[in-house]
Amino acid sequence: MSEPQDPGEVDAVRRRAKLHMPALKDELSGALDELEARFLRRRLRTVETACGPLARVDGQDVILLCSNNYLDLANHPALRLAATAALERYGVGAGASRLIAGSLEPVHRLERSLCRLKKAEAALVFGSGYLANLGALTALAAPGDAIFSDELNHASLIDGCRLSRAAVKVYRHCDADHLRTLLDEAGGARRRLIVTDAIFSMDGDRAPLEQIVELARRYDAAVMIDEAHAVGVFGPHGSGLAAELGLGEQIEVRVGTLSKALGAYGAYVVGSRALIDFLVNRARSFIYTTGLPPALAAAANAALEVMASEPERIARLWSNAAYLRSELAAAGFDLGRSASPILPVMVGEAGCALALTQGLYERGVFAGAIRPPTVPAGSARLRLTPTAGHDRSQLRRAVDALVEVGAQIKLVPPTSRIA
Repeated sequence: MSEPQDPGEVDAVRRRAKLHMPALKDELSGALDELEARFLRRRLRTVETACGPLARVDGQDVILLCSNNYLDLANHPALRLAATAALERYGVGAGASRLIAGSLEPVHRLERSLCRLKKAEAALVFGSGYLANLGALTALAAPGDAIFSDELNHASLIDGCRLSRAAVKVYRHCDADHLRTLLDEAGGARRRLIVTDAIFSMDGDRAPLEQIVELARRYDAAVMIDEAHAVGVFGPHGSGLAAELGLGEQIEVRVGTLSKALGAYGAYVVGSRALIDFLVNRARSFIYTTGLPPALAAAANAALEVMASEPERIARLWSNAAYLRSELAAAGFDLGRSASPILPVMVGEAGCALALTQGLYERGVFAGAIRPPTVPAGSARLRLTPTAGHDRSQLRRAVDALVEVGAQIKLVPPTSRIA
């Protein structure tokens, strides 16, 4: 056994180490400086009003064109009334995880409503979409299993795949042939799970769900989809892309959020009763998290009612998206492969995307730059999302600003201005 070191000697060692090792804050400052030099440093902006088609951001009134509030429900009177009533009756927080004492009645009511919307046997509400994807994937897959994941899946799906410790096979974006090849090569896996976004959040394109379901049937695999950007946008009464394609009952695990088209917060998984009971017992991000606040559950349930009773909101969303798509395409902007109201204005370099964002902000339009690592290097963009709440005059102003700034940074030709 070694002798204890002399306290003076220990202090000397620490002093020498301090001379050679920068403090943590210095290391982090250096890393931030590197991000700044590459136009990749992010900063928070302050939104001083409710989330709507118009907002006040960092003290300036702007047309808000980058939120996920697709149906303009986040400030709807029915949602505010439901949240306020729940707040008065149940208080602010759930107080515990749902398996202890935090499974309040408004959450159960919301789960029943989600079952009706999705035509599912059972539903389970989580605290966020990130928690839902992590919880489902880490519960359903393990070493010895194989997960097949689209290369452009959301970060929460990617992280859930990694944390599951299953073998993760990444297939080229929306490439069913590549997926078939990987399924061929994974015949020895105990369980095979194909995982994909339904609508990809940064490109706005659709997963080839029909082909994926067919491959799953052929290779005895299960399918998990994230419909975060599909519910409230696609399908009967906003029920999602799988429902629009008639595939809901053939997809074992369907995830969605309450924070986008529904204007509230939280997420859910729907599927068979066996699936939901299994997640209650095995999904760590559900078991070890405080239950969703009752006011948010009540607001989400009210949003489902408004979505069903006001179908014109979905129609307005699509009409506004079609107008913006047409005008921007005519102006010469590259909108990628979008097939949804998500309209990516492809820019390329991060610095150029920041310049476009700043120029728009100065002209009263707010749309944040999307840069790596959220998107692949060289594919920075502005992600435009018109909502049901925008009117044509607001969208016209946004188009004019985009054309003006786009011409200044040589993204589109100066002759592209639309009369």
